[in-house]
Amino acid sequence: MTGAVVLRLLILAVAGTSLPSFAASNAVLGYDDARHLLARTGFGPTEAEVRTYAPLTRGEAVAKLLRETRATALTPPPFSALDMSPLRPPRGETMSEADRKAFQQRQVREGLELRAWWVQEMLATPSPLTERMTLFWHNHFVSAQQKVRVARLMYWQNVTLREYAVGNFGAFLHAIAKDPAMIVYLDSVQNRKGAPNENFAREVMELFTLGEGHYTEQDVKEAARALTGWSLERETGEFVFRPRLHDDGTKVVLGKSGPFDGDALLDILLARPETAEFITTKLWREFVSPDPDKAEVARIARGFRESNYDIKMALRELLTGEAFYAPENRGVLVKSPIELIVGTLRQLDINPGTTLPFAVTAAGMGQNLMSPPNVKGWPGGETWINTTTLLARKQYLDRVTRAGELDTLAMVATSIRDSNDGKARRQRFLRQMERGLASLDFDSARWIARFPGATAAERARSAQRLLLATTPQQPLDFDADSRTFVNAIVLDAAYQLK
Repeated sequence: MTGAVVLRLLILAVAGTSLPSFAASNAVLGYDDARHLLARTGFGPTEAEVRTYAPLTRGEAVAKLLRETRATALTPPPFSALDMSPLRPPRGETMSEADRKAFQQRQVREGLELRAWWVQEMLATPSPLTERMTLFWHNHFVSAQQKVRVARLMYWQNVTLREYAVGNFGAFLHAIAKDPAMIVYLDSVQNRKGAPNENFAREVMELFTLGEGHYTEQDVKEAARALTGWSLERETGEFVFRPRLHDDGTKVVLGKSGPFDGDALLDILLARPETAEFITTKLWREFVSPDPDKAEVARIARGFRESNYDIKMALRELLTGEAFYAPENRGVLVKSPIELIVGTLRQLDINPGTTLPFAVTAAGMGQNLMSPPNVKGWPGGETWINTTTLLARKQYLDRVTRAGELDTLAMVATSIRDSNDGKARRQRFLRQMERGLASLDFDSARWIARFPGATAAERARSAQRLLLATTPQQPLDFDADSRTFVNAIVLDAAYQLK
């Protein structure tokens, strides 16, 4: 059974059972709309968070979300991210085989630490929207450690993604184009006068701004010439412009003619209405529904462009619009592995001793942070669900809600069996993850006791209201013991949706 078939069956099973709420924009959200807003813009809202937002209007709630976003992480940097030692030996010096192997092992180790650090930030951040947007842009301005290799560069790119996540898209585009990890990933270091490399020029048009079909092959060639000379310092990994490698001749891009450099090229792309529509469409699919309303996208994109690409403006329009709260758009998006993993920990108030097991488990479900599959990123949506990943998802949820009752190694083995790591490394992962997962402590009775209700059954119904975006596919036994009840909720098909 394909992922598309599994997903369609899953959505059809809960179709027509969305929780009713379609309040006017100037009316208070209420519990269900507040839960919907926070579920779409964060990682599994808690009961306290929903209760905080429920008395607010749509405008007030979105203003609060945007006002509380951050430009920096709360969690201290991992490993030696601030280390300024040379990344490579100076030219003319050679690296011994032992040193080269040690360097490679260090990058692998630091790459794992970096993934664990980001999961920890998702759990700890006071602004889940910040991390959701950082993750969104990581899947838009794609780089991957497999090619970049140096974990420190991937960390600094993550810092840049967060800095601009809800800022100005124009400034963001200029910054990411000069980001060292991006320079390496899309081969800008090989782009020079007389021998242009077209990789970044093509992707900045197709995937970062205009979208496919809005440029020609000649535009790509001319754009590549404009970008010549953008490079890195070998030892520090910092961006540098090398004038001697730049083609300063006249270029013709999208009907514009001039001696454009890289920054001038990016401004040409930003001036095109297709760019605002392309970004707005992606944001719609991320937060509203898989099928964008073309008229609404055009309206929001027009305002987005007129605002000089204020990302907060686009988000405000999307998150206060009628389409966002429409009943037919509830439960139509699939949680990504990271949303499922982090959201479950947040909602069940579980604080793991280490986050590495959860980063690796997400990779086993198809979302390896810092390593999207290709320059197009994770396709998301229905591709998150297939027979293999659905099994891994349910094993994870079973393990979390029935701590101590299951064979952790079986779940972990499923999560990483498709990795390319050697046997010894796989065994180390198993041991690390076993220790991490064994430390989980979920007290279901204490957790359900926090919910409103005069009886255990009423409190259980309140818990269901928090955890599920739609009516469950299977009937729930509200008189069951707390552990069995919570386990049944998270294993229901509706829990996979948001």
